[in-house]
Amino acid sequence: MIYITLPDGSKREFPGPVTVAEVAASIGAGLAKAALGGKLDGKLVDTSHAIGTDATLAIVTAKDADGLELIRHSTAHLLAYAVKELFPDAQVTIGPVIENGFFYDFSYKRPFTPEDLTAIERKMANLADKDEPVTRRVLPRDQAIEHFKSLGEHYKAEIIGSIPAGEDVSLYREGKFEDLCRGPHVPSTGKLKHFKLMKLAGAYWRGDHKNEMLQRIYGTAWATKDELQQHLTMLEEAEKRDHRKLGRELDLFHIDDHAPGLVFWHPKGWTVWQGVEQYMRQVYRDNGYLEVKAPQLLDKSLWEKTGHWDKYRENMFTTESEKRDYALKPMNCPGHILIFKQGIKSYRDLPLRYGEFGQCHRNEATGGLHGIMRVRGFTQDDGHIFCTEEQILDECVNYTALLQKVYADFGFKNIIYKVATRPEKRIGSDESWDKAEFAVMEALRRSGCEFEVSVGDGAFYGPKIEYTLKDAIGRQWQCGTMQVDFFMTERLDAEYVGEDSARHRPVMLHRAIVGSLERFIGILIEEHAGALPTWLAPVQVAVLNITDSQAEYCREIAKTLQNQGLRVDLDLRNEKITYKIREHSMQKLPYILVVGDKEKAAGAVAVRARGNLDLGVMSLEAFAQKISADIASK
Repeated sequence: MIYITLPDGSKREFPGPVTVAEVAASIGAGLAKAALGGKLDGKLVDTSHAIGTDATLAIVTAKDADGLELIRHSTAHLLAYAVKELFPDAQVTIGPVIENGFFYDFSYKRPFTPEDLTAIERKMANLADKDEPVTRRVLPRDQAIEHFKSLGEHYKAEIIGSIPAGEDVSLYREGKFEDLCRGPHVPSTGKLKHFKLMKLAGAYWRGDHKNEMLQRIYGTAWATKDELQQHLTMLEEAEKRDHRKLGRELDLFHIDDHAPGLVFWHPKGWTVWQGVEQYMRQVYRDNGYLEVKAPQLLDKSLWEKTGHWDKYRENMFTTESEKRDYALKPMNCPGHILIFKQGIKSYRDLPLRYGEFGQCHRNEATGGLHGIMRVRGFTQDDGHIFCTEEQILDECVNYTALLQKVYADFGFKNIIYKVATRPEKRIGSDESWDKAEFAVMEALRRSGCEFEVSVGDGAFYGPKIEYTLKDAIGRQWQCGTMQVDFFMTERLDAEYVGEDSARHRPVMLHRAIVGSLERFIGILIEEHAGALPTWLAPVQVAVLNITDSQAEYCREIAKTLQNQGLRVDLDLRNEKITYKIREHSMQKLPYILVVGDKEKAAGAVAVRARGNLDLGVMSLEAFAQKISADIASK
């Protein structure tokens, strides 16, 4: 007899070997129909998998995360099947699951076109409608190589050739198409109903630029039609909000091939930058941080002491002068330790909080660069707190409260909290790691924050809290961090004099709230779809005349508002007022003031708010109070 234990703890008894599909059928016809696979003793398997011993089993359906993984994996194979049906000469290579979908790389004699993509997607739907069974077989490695060579699939043969001799490999067939794959897969193509091919791209074979350029087809697949539509709607909205597009349209910044991965800030964009920086500078002042500035270029010997030269050198920009090697700093912490070491520090000085708008450089791969979100040169609102062990918890609790306020001021209410714990390769004692991990977790508990634990994802020198923003369309952005570090101050020999008059190592807390200012501004642009809140908008109000007779009055209005610290655009062009209103509205200004003869005679202004809202005629004083209140409330 074989006993199968189900997730609810109940057991089912079978006289002999039984498949996952048969177990599902014994539970109910509905589950049998919905089954996509099984989780057998924690391992994902096909519904055709035969169970020959006692085991625990969960039936996987489209409602499960594993079920969605199966759907996407199988849809990648369906894509390859459709391509081979339409373009028999095409060679298939690899097709993995990625976030929200999948891709598959092909070698073909000509570039695929958007029309090809449409035809491939239609063929995929036809093949899915056939509901062809997906079956698995196993071949010895050498036999599998010969099999794919006979089909002209030389890339598949090469992949199998990298597998050690003597091993078996698994193949999956659906209809006329058979592919190399570890599996598992859905039981039949009819389970694949909700997918969409998204785009074409190029990709080098095995990621090596010396190899052939292949054609990559990206797709997305979901468990339900509604989920697919929600995803496509989100992508459509994301495209409208793309910070690169809005950066051009709103004249905020540009990226230039003369400086790849670096940002050219235009006057309006730099105004936004200054708004973020000055706000964060006030946060420094209000919360006991002393602003410092460390050099950009530091000697190789310092990076050797910190461990970065060995672990991070390929990502550092280096240079040489007078037979000495230097690196542009990729992070600010070593510089802050050197500042801390100047002069004798007492326990009475702790906690000592340093803050810097530190410009860093990292040699990111060209393919990874993305607008101002991922760059090679960036500025961090970087802070380091030097404290005692006893002070760690209070500092972490206070920091979380501060971060929550800052994010709320920028319009973010949804924060996801994650604690990353000790990695396998790390420095320091388990005792120190225990203290550090307890501090970050307890700090979040005391702050009333639910959090998830990401085991093994901490830095080599300490655990960290990661603060992730959820934006207006549901995307997640990891921004803030708090890292507890017992070791860097030891490596650079930093110390303080304790109450016992002995020398002690301070604990170093690494923290950033917005992280990279470049990236955070990109997130802000996309969160607000370019319509930045009044306090942060590069131009807060435009003053428009209808005819030349109101020009002088408009100049007086603009001057009055500018004297109150507002950023004003005065538009006295000889254009139709409807044209001028539309043009400024396209720039997503918070307020537009229109002045005609009636407004001039009354000493008033006609106020239009963003979103084409007509607020009517009001006195200049009343408008000034309104916009001031708007700015104050953020």
